[in-house]
Amino acid sequence: MNDLESFFAGSARDVDAAIDGLIDDARIASDRLRDAMKWSLFGGGKRFRPTLVFAVGETLDVPREKLLRTAAAVEMIHTYSLIHDDLPAMDDDDLRRGRDTCHKKYGEATAILAGDALQVLSFEALAEDDGLPADVRLKLISNLATAACRMVVGQQADLEAEGRPVTPAELELIHRNKTGALIRFSAEAGALIAQASANDLGAVAKYGAKLGLLFQITDDVLDVVQTTESLGKTAGKDASASKATYPAIFGIEGARAAAVRAHGEAVEAISGLSKPAGRLREIADFIVDRQR
Repeated sequence: MNDLESFFAGSARDVDAAIDGLIDDARIASDRLRDAMKWSLFGGGKRFRPTLVFAVGETLDVPREKLLRTAAAVEMIHTYSLIHDDLPAMDDDDLRRGRDTCHKKYGEATAILAGDALQVLSFEALAEDDGLPADVRLKLISNLATAACRMVVGQQADLEAEGRPVTPAELELIHRNKTGALIRFSAEAGALIAQASANDLGAVAKYGAKLGLLFQITDDVLDVVQTTESLGKTAGKDASASKATYPAIFGIEGARAAAVRAHGEAVEAISGLSKPAGRLREIADFIVDRQR
């Protein structure tokens, strides 16, 4: 296991413990609902968004304990979106991370409620984070609400784009909202908690935006070139649903070239950061390398 893999593993371990505690503290009366939430939360995954919160925060000298609730909040929002995306009314998928999706195991109604509960618990986690100043908490809540709304808008745009030609500009807008907004929030949150300078905050925000675009482009490529077994979800769903993707518009090699450009822009964004940004570059390298 290399250093970045160890960082991801440690981040996953820490955020999972924080999430487990938050779910238990919520004292959800329904065992079925709580089980559905945990089924979706603890089904695997690299915890990319929480790891990004940790990576930016620690780059800017924030102790991990100050980042934990925000990292947990962003993972709960992300998981709520996955539960709802998998529903028959949306992407209609039976597999997530190599096992049954939430609605396949617990039914559609419980899956919807599990997503709803995770969404609101994420904001409670931020609001009650006594380790952060009130103004920082307020900014985090506001920014997460904006990112979550953009994610929903992006999903709607994605649905509306199915089966029709889209321009490259439309495609990028879908990706920046559907996937990129929450990834940008994750990066920016670490800088907000650090109470970073305007220069550092702007650099991290731009890095997060480019990283989000890079992440979704590589996901588009992987949906084409990998198997269901390796992905842990149904491969080829984008093409079968006639979704707007980078491979659909530019072809595989064109999509890979777009990923390389987004990677370069992400790395360039943090070149002027006041602290050494090696960890952040490693994360950008890791994402672009996924498509190879």
